[in-house]
Amino acid sequence: MPPRIAPLIVLCVLGPGFLGACPRNSGETPPPPPPRPACDASSVESLMRCVEKERWADDLAVIAQPRTPGSKHWQVVQDLCAARFAEHGFAVERHDYGTGINVLGVLAGESPEQVVVSAHYDAVPDCSGADDNASGVAGVLETARVLSAGHWRRTLVVACWDQEEDGMIGSRAWATRAKERGETVAAAFIYEMIGFRVDAPDTQRLPPGSELFFPNIVAQLAERGNRGDFIAVIGDSGSHEALAAFERRAGEVELPVATIELSALLMQAAALADLDRSDHSAFWRNDYPGIMLSDSADFRNPYYHCAFGDDAAGSLDADFAARTVRATVGAAAELLGAGGRGLGTGG
Repeated sequence: MPPRIAPLIVLCVLGPGFLGACPRNSGETPPPPPPRPACDASSVESLMRCVEKERWADDLAVIAQPRTPGSKHWQVVQDLCAARFAEHGFAVERHDYGTGINVLGVLAGESPEQVVVSAHYDAVPDCSGADDNASGVAGVLETARVLSAGHWRRTLVVACWDQEEDGMIGSRAWATRAKERGETVAAAFIYEMIGFRVDAPDTQRLPPGSELFFPNIVAQLAERGNRGDFIAVIGDSGSHEALAAFERRAGEVELPVATIELSALLMQAAALADLDRSDHSAFWRNDYPGIMLSDSADFRNPYYHCAFGDDAAGSLDADFAARTVRATVGAAAELLGAGGRGLGTGG
């Protein structure tokens, strides 16, 4: 996530389970994990249960090393995204837009209308970038694994975006291309820092003026002692159905959520400029729906962009991230819709 310009608005709650895993040094693409039984795709709920926090943590440990665009580990992570998407049956594209490379996986449904789940894989220089945004990339890899078990009405697109830290360049290049091609996006979920959680009071900061735009959320946080234990969910009015689906599924995994749904007018408000600080803004700019899922970045995490120490894997909460991924899997599955053969059977 790029540095803030104005304040970021934040929101709601979650549970324990810190990771405590250290990043591994690896200069080569890691081997694929051992095969496991396919996910039970007989229901949305069974798919949600198939999300494994241990797999998320293993991927996080591999990804969380410095990886500025063009670097050796940037290439390792790019290759990891491509290999994992292919392993799960997606058609893989390395989208070279001139200054960087996005990695896309497409699982064709009965309709070309797309549901997108994505995260950026680049990081700022000299920083492990565990929360920002290895946590999101690991979430995409686990989401792709689980949702590949279903038979879908809509088309599933998973993506690892490049150059988010340089101004969302990669996601903007793809969204612009999609618009020019006349492609339809029904929903887009963007993982942007999903692993940092603190249960202590007064660990969550809010920018001045938040109470003017979102007084209910500010009051809700105050009642909880301004704890940094929630996931922020920010979407546009075109994402209304997806936002509602995420809230329902979050409740099922005991991940309380406060949602900000921005009207077209609020999306243009200069005071809320920080609400488009990630790749969801590329979708908004092209009149596509988009939702950012975030732990609120530097309003909670002191290691954001390695400001007060390394943004390392050991500072993250695997249970918190896994619940966020489960809720996203459930919401995305709802939006994808069961195909004519049913949702699936799995193992």
